[in-house]
Amino acid sequence: MPVAVITGASRGLGAALAHALDVRGWDLVVDARDADALAAAIGNAATHGVPGDVTDPAHRRELAETAARLGGADLLVNNASTLGASPQPALADLDHDVLDDVLFTNVVAPHALTRELLPQLLEHRGTVLNISSDAAVEAYEGWGAYGASKAALDHLTRILAAELPALRVYAVDPGDMRTRMHQDAFPGEDISDRPEPATVVPHLLALIGGRMPSGRYRAAEIRVRDEALA
Repeated sequence: MPVAVITGASRGLGAALAHALDVRGWDLVVDARDADALAAAIGNAATHGVPGDVTDPAHRRELAETAARLGGADLLVNNASTLGASPQPALADLDHDVLDDVLFTNVVAPHALTRELLPQLLEHRGTVLNISSDAAVEAYEGWGAYGASKAALDHLTRILAAELPALRVYAVDPGDMRTRMHQDAFPGEDISDRPEPATVVPHLLALIGGRMPSGRYRAAEIRVRDEALA
């Protein structure tokens, strides 16, 4: 069975993608900081939950070691991220400690985990999927820390693809979703009109299972094959 490592898989898009890959026969290594939420989210023995913080080097090694015991990672999904402060401040009011935390979680940690898994991914001619955002390319007021982090992640994605053409390396903007993070971005507002994360999953499956070249994509623009909807 192919092996996927998915970070931030206790809820939202990470959990929805993990479930979809699980029913398609993948072995999964998933993480989240909340051990109880992760335990509630994982479904069966083919899903290996490794609670912890992706910013922790020891935790990243544990993820890589777990994947290696299963035969090595075919897919890495860097999904875990942090918004920073809620409500989000203007740049003039952005505390440098918050900016440090957002950049470390959303850029440094995914880069470090990718490095940790590179030998496995290269052996399997695998795929790196970095979850991005429209905030990486649009100048939204108050989104300075998060937007800067996702812009940096996008550029790391492009450079990794250029340096390692044996891999497929993607950054994907999933669009607005009804998630806790999105609610935190708009405290007190009704976000029930946003689509559920599960609606994005068929587009990600089409990308993972297809042969599209490395690059940055908007999930809504990825053509979905009929089997991805099953």
